Amino acid sequence: MSFPDVPIRRIDHVRFFVGNARQSAYFYRNAYGFDVVGYAGLETKVRHEAGYVLKSGDITFVLVSPLRASHAEVQRLVLHGDGVSDIALEVDDVRTAYNVAVLRGAVGIIGPTLVEDEYGAYEHATIRAYGDTTHSFINRDNYRGVYMPGFRPIDPSRYNPASARPAGLKAIDHIVGNVEEGRMNEWVEFYRKVLGFEQLVSFDDKDISTDYSALMSKVVQGGNGRVKFPINEPAKGKRRSQIEEYVDFYGGAGVQHIALATDDIISTVRALRANDVSFLRVPKAYYDTLSERIGKIEEDLDELADLGILVDRDDEGYMLQIFTKPVQDRPTLFFEIIQRAGAKSFGKGNFKALFEAIEREQALRGTL
Repeated sequence: MSFPDVPIRRIDHVRFFVGNARQSAYFYRNAYGFDVVGYAGLETKVRHEAGYVLKSGDITFVLVSPLRASHAEVQRLVLHGDGVSDIALEVDDVRTAYNVAVLRGAVGIIGPTLVEDEYGAYEHATIRAYGDTTHSFINRDNYRGVYMPGFRPIDPSRYNPASARPAGLKAIDHIVGNVEEGRMNEWVEFYRKVLGFEQLVSFDDKDISTDYSALMSKVVQGGNGRVKFPINEPAKGKRRSQIEEYVDFYGGAGVQHIALATDDIISTVRALRANDVSFLRVPKAYYDTLSERIGKIEEDLDELADLGILVDRDDEGYMLQIFTKPVQDRPTLFFEIIQRAGAKSFGKGNFKALFEAIEREQALRGTL
């Protein structure tokens, strides 16, 4: 049985709940090249939390931290550390999206709500997804402000625009969720039934495995292909998989990584490395037979090898990708940098090399 789509346009923003929003904003600005464009907090008459809005291309990150121990979400920091709390989806009609989702079995968190200020009207609602991650439905068609009521354009004295270090990140390509063993199909069905997504591709433990660990993954997409969510679960292996490590240290299911698209991955990775972003590296031997495996590409192979960028090809073209190390001490959230040259796939040909690189990091942490 198929279900009609909830009318989703795109990913509106990703909300992070963090211990210190100001320091996190500084990090994402100076390491990843985001502009800090909006602020909410005591100075804007928001008393319970501080928030910063960051943009790069069409990407919007919102970083929020509590100002008091009585904040409703403060326990997230004890359980998860810093992490993604909400993946917000821009929709045509918030009320319809929320009502349809709840009717199909979603757990409602915040019903359709309209908030207004001098910049117009902003409508939102929220449902629960895997773990305690949520999806907000957003419509800002009648809102001209920097983000939503309560936020104001950033004071240039906080972040001098002239000192920005952009890295060329343009859009969110996909967002990957890790769930507990045996629950991947449950969440695939959630997206299919509740939001009308379709399953795009499936990988089993024969596709994604090393000598020690394995995982399974299915990719769902909605919004006419503009929103893609791979969902991972651990599979049986000789050692502890990266998904098990994540679930253990995050304290449950959650967002594992966000893939950020660029039009020029070589320039982007050079800029990020200059900003002191740390990346996973594969052995040099990966590049010895790369041209035989993927055929002709526009980029220089020696340059890709120097930077550690991976390449894969499908029937529609090729793609280039590289993965950062976790962005905090807990081995949880990290980022993927991706450039597509026609390819629609997710780098299946790179899985073994990538996961062996992750296992080397696990071994250093003593968690493999």
